[in-house]
Amino acid sequence: MRPIREHATNNGQTYMVTSSTWGRRGLFSREVWAKLLIDTLYHYRGSAYLLHEFVIMPDHIHVLLTPRTSLEKAVQFIKGGFSYRAKKELGSNMEVWQKGFSDHRIRDASDYRVHQLYVQQNPVRKNLCAVAEEYPYSSAHSGFELDPVPQGLKPSTSEELDTARLEGVPFQSGELSDVAEASVFQSKAPSERIDAADCRAKNKTA
Repeated sequence: MRPIREHATNNGQTYMVTSSTWGRRGLFSREVWAKLLIDTLYHYRGSAYLLHEFVIMPDHIHVLLTPRTSLEKAVQFIKGGFSYRAKKELGSNMEVWQKGFSDHRIRDASDYRVHQLYVQQNPVRKNLCAVAEEYPYSSAHSGFELDPVPQGLKPSTSEELDTARLEGVPFQSGELSDVAEASVFQSKAPSERIDAADCRAKNKTA
C-alpha cells in the first residue's frame, strides 16, 4: 500500500519537484517553449517559492524549490501559469502536462547536494550536452539568478560535498529515473488550471 503523502504547507521545507509533459511529448525541445517556461518559473519566484535549481528537459522538468505557499499551490502556479501563457502567447490549445507531479523533500545538506547534482547533470546524462554549463535551459548555465541554498541545507564541510558526489544520482530504479522516482509519493493530481483571473493578474506584472 502506498504511504499517505504528507501535506506540504508553507513550512520552510525544500523539495525537488518533477513533472512530465502530456504523453511525454518533447514540447520543450522547442526553444520558444523552453524559454517561456523559464520565464514562468521566474515570474512566480519570490511570491510562490524560492528557486534554487531547475532544468527544462524536452519532456519533463526538475525544480529544486522552497515553497512560500503550499507545495501543491506552488506547482500549480508553474504548470497552470505556463499553460495559460502557452495558450495566450503561443496560440496553443494542446494539453501540456501530465496530471499531478512527483516530489522529494530534501532531508539535509548531503541530500540537497545529491539532488542539485542530479538536476545539473540531467542533460549530460541524456547526451544533450557535453558539460552541464552548456545546456541553455538549466540553472547550471550562466546568467540565471537563483535563491541561495537554505541555511540548514548548506554543507558545513568539504567531506559532506564529497559524500554527496560519491552517492551519485538518486532515483536509480529503472528507466523512469528521470521522472517518477523523485518521490514514492504521487500527488493527488491537483488541478493545473489556476483561476484565469489569477493568471491574468500575475502576468500583467510580468
